[in-house]
Amino acid sequence: MSTHHPRAVEPQDASDVTKRFNARVPLPPPGTDTEQTLAQAGLLYRFPPNFEIPNPNPLLPPIWSLAQYAFLAGAAPDTVNPSLWRNALLNMNCGLFQVVEDAVYQVRGADLSNISFIEDPAGSGDIVVLDPLVSEECAAVALQTYLNVRAKTKPRKIIAVIFSHSHVDHYGGVRGLFPGGQIPDDVAIVAPDGFLEHVVSENVYAGTAMTRRASFMYGLELRKSARGEVDAGLGKTSSTGTVGFVTPTVTITETTDPAAPVRIKSFLFEFQLTPGTEAPSEMNFFLPQTGILCMAENATPTLHNIYSLRGTQVRDAKAWSEYLHDAIQRYGSRATAMFASHFWPRWKTGQNNEIVDFLTNQADLYRYLHDQTLRLANQGHTMTEIAELIDGHLPAGLSGPWYNHGYYGTTSHNVKSVYQRYLGWFDGNAAHLHGLTPSEAGRRYVLAMGGAAKVVENAQIAYDKAETVEDYRWLAELLSHVTFADPGDTKAKQLEANVLEQLGYQSESGPWRNFYASAAQELRDRPVGLPPVRTTLNNGDVLAAMSLEMLFDFMGIRLSGALAAKHPMSFGLNVYDGLAGDPVMCTVRVRNGVLVYLGEPAPDDVYTDYRISRAALNQLAVSGATVKQLEAEGSLTVLTGDYGPLTLLAEVLLEYFDLGFAITMP
Repeated sequence: MSTHHPRAVEPQDASDVTKRFNARVPLPPPGTDTEQTLAQAGLLYRFPPNFEIPNPNPLLPPIWSLAQYAFLAGAAPDTVNPSLWRNALLNMNCGLFQVVEDAVYQVRGADLSNISFIEDPAGSGDIVVLDPLVSEECAAVALQTYLNVRAKTKPRKIIAVIFSHSHVDHYGGVRGLFPGGQIPDDVAIVAPDGFLEHVVSENVYAGTAMTRRASFMYGLELRKSARGEVDAGLGKTSSTGTVGFVTPTVTITETTDPAAPVRIKSFLFEFQLTPGTEAPSEMNFFLPQTGILCMAENATPTLHNIYSLRGTQVRDAKAWSEYLHDAIQRYGSRATAMFASHFWPRWKTGQNNEIVDFLTNQADLYRYLHDQTLRLANQGHTMTEIAELIDGHLPAGLSGPWYNHGYYGTTSHNVKSVYQRYLGWFDGNAAHLHGLTPSEAGRRYVLAMGGAAKVVENAQIAYDKAETVEDYRWLAELLSHVTFADPGDTKAKQLEANVLEQLGYQSESGPWRNFYASAAQELRDRPVGLPPVRTTLNNGDVLAAMSLEMLFDFMGIRLSGALAAKHPMSFGLNVYDGLAGDPVMCTVRVRNGVLVYLGEPAPDDVYTDYRISRAALNQLAVSGATVKQLEAEGSLTVLTGDYGPLTLLAEVLLEYFDLGFAITMP
């Protein structure tokens, strides 16, 4: 759901500081950019410049549009870091690509991620689809694009879909691959161990906060322009179509022994589980029949995120490095081609093994960030200090390759993430142990500095005289105090927006640029006291796949703890799914402000019992349906007691979340 409002102030020009900064950014000399060659290799069909996937509602923007990026041409303007501009241009190589003839094909540029089609080496026409994008509409167009070329040689039939990991851009479009969105019973849905649990933990438990922050990270409310969103760092941006989900039917629970590959009809797979890397549930795989290696999202031509700015569990840089080394040991000598779920493939040519070189350099990059962060932490440096000591000071062997540049992750925030994983949020300084809230700290800072007007006056002088990036970074911190002390201070917000915008113009990372630009837009355009935008879990497929325990976990997250502590209750539920079979009997208790789910029938001390359909329980849990509505529909009845406890829980104690909450101001 968009929370965009009409612009009050247009983006600014690049300042002299930004122009000087961007003028010093190095680029590959003409004719030497290997990544450009790889990005164009194997093209079979290029999407036209005006390629769009329209929204069924003509009043809404397209679900996907490359036409909006028509401005991406020529040299970088002053308002874009030239290295990010280069990456944005490379990501405009969009269409159907051949990875290996009669083996693997990819559609790139139909969504944030790639969708890959793996063909039966026996020539049957069977195909396995890998990572079907974010949106069903995009997946459907990508499949048709592939079939328009490959189905001319022989009919093609999907016999399996593989989800490489638990992020939505790798499973959300799955129903778009099949007529009517119905998955045939004979199609295998393959995923790594823990897949469903982590889909729920990211997209449900923390879903509202993550979705809101993702709108900043991917620049979803920014105009596509040289002063707005130009690239997400590992693809253009995220589509906005229909997101679905299908429960896996085949779960990979261990790394495959090469002597006993996993067979799916005529296909052989060697899976490598890599939990805790780019996703908490993820896997690479090798195709021994063709010598092709898929690295999921664990090795792509960018420094990835140890921690994603949209909010995630912190990833394990050491494990990430070790899994890459393990992939080299397992597959490096056998792999002749390598592809992934973002960016472009790589191939072994002649005596040089570019695949092994690439994987080695990426593995060493993550290990360097891990080890050096801990070395400096053990010397007593804080998280912020360590980031400054390492950022911009990587060994040439790691910083030199363009595929190690921070187009998505950055050295700075990855170092902080390693520190957080081991040592947490506290830097050991007692002054930071019990800090004030941003609003309270801002109020006191402003008062100590002579009032808001004085702070803004001095900040404007400093902005006009700024000479370095560090000047802007300080001003962003200073003005943020004023904004949080008084979100109605328009002058402070406008000046802070100008500062953040310049930092965005300088950023090599797509997410950093988008966050800065989205923050600037929020400061300029967001009215104070904007009414909340109620959010619900709108992915019915995910909701249906959740166990009862997961569903009540989410209800527990929504529980207003302090209020619930005053209203202890217990009741039993008999949950039926509309099919033949006995209902699931369980017990719900609210005590001490905590919702406790027990997967057992109500004991003797519980006097209230309900019979409810699973569909009705889903509505009660996430969409605001009332007890009276469900009773009227016949999907909820009282077996013993009355509706009092359930009504109190569902209509008083469960809170709703604001999908449009402010980020850059209170």
